[in-house]
Amino acid sequence: MARIICIANQKGGVGKTTTSVNLAASLAKQGKRTLLIDLDPQGNASSGLGVKRHEFAEKNIYHVLIGQHTIDEVRTTTPVSNLDLIVANNDLIGAEIELVDAPRREFRLKDAIARVSNQYQFVIIDCPPSLGLLTVNALSAAHTFLVPLQCEYYALEGLSQLLNTAGLIKKRLNPDLRIEGIVLTMFDARNNLSHQVVQEIQTHFGEKVFKSIIPRNVRLSEAPSHGKSIMDYDEKSIGARRYLELADELIQRVQGGANA
Repeated sequence: MARIICIANQKGGVGKTTTSVNLAASLAKQGKRTLLIDLDPQGNASSGLGVKRHEFAEKNIYHVLIGQHTIDEVRTTTPVSNLDLIVANNDLIGAEIELVDAPRREFRLKDAIARVSNQYQFVIIDCPPSLGLLTVNALSAAHTFLVPLQCEYYALEGLSQLLNTAGLIKKRLNPDLRIEGIVLTMFDARNNLSHQVVQEIQTHFGEKVFKSIIPRNVRLSEAPSHGKSIMDYDEKSIGARRYLELADELIQRVQGGANA
């Protein structure tokens, strides 16, 4: 069965989609059969892998959530070997309203993933920057959630809200939900504040913080505009090396039974 991990932070601009795409691609590069689910109406994870979203206008994650299609029917391969993708587009904006009165509205994604989870080793879910019904679906479906946290002054702003929401999901909808860990992003080695934030977060969260710290990196910023993960765009860049290290850490945690 796959390890299902949702990448969540309701604060925008923290490297959430960058982490979703490049962690999924790094896992795939390590030979792990991986499924990336784009659950953000902006669809950036989809375009960031070079997938033309208009080609999936009638078969994307929205149609899975409302019950028109199964994951089998909408998933597509990507240029990355071992990595499949479920595309998102702005149809998802209306999904939260359409699902309000739907049966098992919080479990639509969980039920859909259950049909294919034995075909993958990892399922990565890129959540929208909000704590609405889409994110609730992701947290209800996931074994764990991973939080990208930028190395900036307001890093901890909103984190407590996310942790509180995850606690409610665990209590009411998904008793097995755990935090996978915190990934520090946008680290600038020249900035004393970045070092202070890293130290503060490591002090507060200890082993929950991944050792791999993602730097500010021009190549990481450029890769999505070329429709490529950082591994395919510039595998020798510092950004690529750090995401491969993050994937290694995650694999070791899973194999070692961490968060089990």
